[in-house]
Amino acid sequence: MASAPSGSAAEEEELTIPRASIYKLIKEILPSNTRVANECRDLIVNCCTEFIHHIASEANNICNKHQKKTINADHVLEALGILGFADYQDDAEAVLRDCKAVAAKRRRQSNRLENLGIPEEELYRRQQELFAKAREEQAAAEQQQQQWTQIQAAAAALAKSQASVEDDEDDYS
Repeated sequence: MASAPSGSAAEEEELTIPRASIYKLIKEILPSNTRVANECRDLIVNCCTEFIHHIASEANNICNKHQKKTINADHVLEALGILGFADYQDDAEAVLRDCKAVAAKRRRQSNRLENLGIPEEELYRRQQELFAKAREEQAAAEQQQQQWTQIQAAAAALAKSQASVEDDEDDYS
């Protein structure tokens, strides 16, 4: 991928994968007594970024060819084969299966209702109690508002009648 002239280093940095992640992978893969020069690390990061860009571009082309709007795993696997990385397809499929299994496990674990350990009937009863309490509070607030409105109306009527009485007294004076 030829690097296009960019306005700032920040824009270029957005186009790479996190360096810390790659550094961590390098450290995990290599023996502990192996040192890797910073220049070599940066080269590996750039190669990884270029590889991802290349695969994504080809997957996008395949997606467009199939008149789809979303790139899916099948498009990526097909792109690997087209670009000469067929040897990686089996590994990629294994990783995909693992990712799907982890995602399914997360969905099962995230079902909070089941994890509470409280029967659904009890939760429903509590919910209905909360609704009833909220209705009572709302009714009390509305009643208080209505009383306040009546007090204001009575005060306005009293002020008006007092003004009327004073006007009448001025007429007789």
